[in-house]
Parts: sequence; structure tokens; C-alpha cells
Amino acid sequence: MRRAYRVLDVFTETAFAGNPLAVVLESEGLDDQRMQTIAREFNLAETVFVLPPRDPVNTAALRIFTPARELPFAGHPTVGAAALLAHLRAPQMLAAQDLRLVIEERVGEIVCIARHRRGQALAAYFTLPRLPRIGEAPPPVEEIAQRLGLAPEDIGFGAHAPVRAEAGVEYLFAPLASLEALGRADPDRHRWGADGGPAIFCYAAGDGETSYRARMFAAGWGIREDPATGSAIAAFAGALMRFAPPGDGDHMLIVDQGVEMGRPSRIALGLEVEGGALTSATIGGSVVLIAEGTIEA
Repeated sequence: MRRAYRVLDVFTETAFAGNPLAVVLESEGLDDQRMQTIAREFNLAETVFVLPPRDPVNTAALRIFTPARELPFAGHPTVGAAALLAHLRAPQMLAAQDLRLVIEERVGEIVCIARHRRGQALAAYFTLPRLPRIGEAPPPVEEIAQRLGLAPEDIGFGAHAPVRAEAGVEYLFAPLASLEALGRADPDRHRWGADGGPAIFCYAAGDGETSYRARMFAAGWGIREDPATGSAIAAFAGALMRFAPPGDGDHMLIVDQGVEMGRPSRIALGLEVEGGALTSATIGGSVVLIAEGTIEA
């Protein structure tokens, strides 16, 4: 059966940057094994399969696969699919106003807003379906450093220390002392994400234009390095609230990722803080349509 698909670059306004995403638009009848096979064929960080929603009030249901496993939630597939579905289903409305979509993922229902301003790239953002949670204790600093090919003194800056956190998918967050140390981190020294362990999200303070710069390694998921990782940014909100909590009010942080691998990505993380606690968070960015076609599946 021929099934329509699109390829997008997400978290960028420029083609051939950001994080590539394949979206299979007609996925009814595909079983889990077939979806995994198709994801390996596309061989991108993630492939999304669009299905009818369980609740007919909602926009669509998504299944999200890396080349090696299914994910219950992921940020760049959510942003990309929301922008694409709005663009395909209601282009005239999208040109006139922002559109609200509700996407069903394994983690739950996700409210998304898509927009397309005149002369600008498609864009979307979503509200986290659940707030981040801090996990069990991280490995010792010396072990993290060795697995990254770094020295222990490269780990940590300010109040930031390693921590495990999740907002649907768990990550080990490793703050690095400088952008130079971030550039030296080796994705091949350890199989991050294998055997049920977390992938690693390394980050350093930004250069002034951005809040932070990051890299994510997950060879155990079939992703040596990811250009942009929305699910990690979602959990990153929990790490920030532990080590660098902003004051009450609304805050917008910009995180660059993928720079070291030649796929620069820019992710917007919105935080809403009340009474010193995180009450809501959003993930957003721009989307560029790259290719379309059909796949025999």
C-alpha cells in the first residue's frame, strides 16, 4: 500500500539544519514491527506515524519511533507533526490565525498551537503533558566524565550538578564547565540509552545570545547524536528548577543544540513559575518542509 509522507526540518528556519523528521500520514493497518522497520528505513532520529485519534474530538494520534525503539513522547516530532497537520488540513485558517490542536501520544494528550506568520517559517509549540520529575541519583562525576572522554573538573558549573530527570522520557543531565568542554564530549565512548538506561544531555552556559548550548547522545536508541531533543528540553526544565530556578512569572529560555554536528537547532523553552514552583512549561520552534512522497508499506 502506498502511504504519503513528508520530511521536515524542525527547530530551524533554514532548510537542512535543525532535526530531520519523517511523518507518515496514512498509518492505519501498520503494526508495531512494521512501524519500527519503516523508521529504520528512514534512519532519522525519529519517524512519526499519524493515526486517527482515540477521542474524535482530538486532532490525531501519533506513534513515535527512533531507528531502534518506540518513544512514549518526543519534542521535535510533536512540534513538527503539529505544524504539518495544521498546514495540510487548514492552510487558509493557519494563515489568518494560530490554530489549536490536541495530539494523542503514549504519554497522554498534548495541546499544541501552530502558527504561520506571513514571510516566516511554520512554527508550533506545545504545553508539556506533565511536569518534569527528578529521578534517582546520577552516577558519580568521575564515571560520567570518563564515559564522555572528559576530566572530572569539566563536569559542573555554578550550582549545576548532574541529575536524572524525566517528563515522559528520562535523561541524565550533565552540566559542563565550558562550551569548549561541550565540544570535546565524545558520543562514542559509551552506549548511552542502552539496556534501559537514560540517554545523556550535556549542556553548558550559552554565549549571551542564548541561555544554554547542548548536545544529546543516545547510541542505545540508534541515535549517535541528536540535533535537537524536545523531550530532553522538557525534562531539562526540572533540572533548571533545581539548580537555577527563576523567579515567579513567565520566562523564555533559548537552547541551541546540534551546533557541533553541523545541524544548528534553536529550541524555545517557556517556564511559568508561581510560588517558587514550576506550574507549566512549553516547548516550541520553527519547521521547514523539505520533501514529500509515498512509501510502499
